[in-house]
Amino acid sequence: MEYTSGAASWQKALRRLVAGLLPRRPRQRRPFWSVGVPLIALAAGLLFTTTATTAGGTALREDRRPQLTELIEDRRAQVAANEQRAATLRGEVESRTAVLANSDGPIREQQQRADANRAEAGFTALTGPGLTVELNDAPQLSNLPEGASNDDLVVHQGDVQAVVNALWAGGAEAMSIMNVRVLATSAVRCVGNTLLLHGRVYSPPFKIVAIGDPAALRQALAASEGVRWFRDAVNNYQLGYSETAGTVTVPAFEDSTTLRSATVPAVPQ
Repeated sequence: MEYTSGAASWQKALRRLVAGLLPRRPRQRRPFWSVGVPLIALAAGLLFTTTATTAGGTALREDRRPQLTELIEDRRAQVAANEQRAATLRGEVESRTAVLANSDGPIREQQQRADANRAEAGFTALTGPGLTVELNDAPQLSNLPEGASNDDLVVHQGDVQAVVNALWAGGAEAMSIMNVRVLATSAVRCVGNTLLLHGRVYSPPFKIVAIGDPAALRQALAASEGVRWFRDAVNNYQLGYSETAGTVTVPAFEDSTTLRSATVPAVPQ
């Protein structure tokens, strides 16, 4: 046990009394910036690290359009090479099939059956009287007509489809778009102001060729509501539209004929 003298005990008690009478000093809180600055610095460090990793030593704002153009051209070259190889292989298959048909009756019978339907199926080129329709975007206008937008100055998927459907309705016997044969399995698709047909991309002007009676084809175009709308847009927005009658040639279909699914139509009784 610790003992203190009377004077020391009295001084100690006095200090305690004075301390009890004085207001307690409030505990100071750490300002917000003293906590926020380290967090901001940490976040900035993470951002700089992620940017450096993503850039891979190159400028993020670097114009990569030339690289994209080169990539597109490379892919187009690959597609063209593959199409050429596929055409060569199809030729070899047809040649070997013809050789086998000389000594194999069932193969010869099926080959004759296929040859009889090649024209109707679109696998032979055809030439005859017909009509050529061309659709084109409007020129770049410095001042758009009131209420118009840039979307009104380009050819759309519905415009091409309207012409194609009208030509079929007018009795077209065969048709091509951008010199590509149109079959029952062909689909007209537009991506922006470009046309996508059988995996290939085409830019305007879009040329549609149909074999048939030119007068009947023109009458069908005039009766089509969709074609009339486009003709009105031609007058209002300077879009391109032309019809030319004469002797035309529609090429044979040369792409793949593989079907994912098919059904046999019922034979009428």
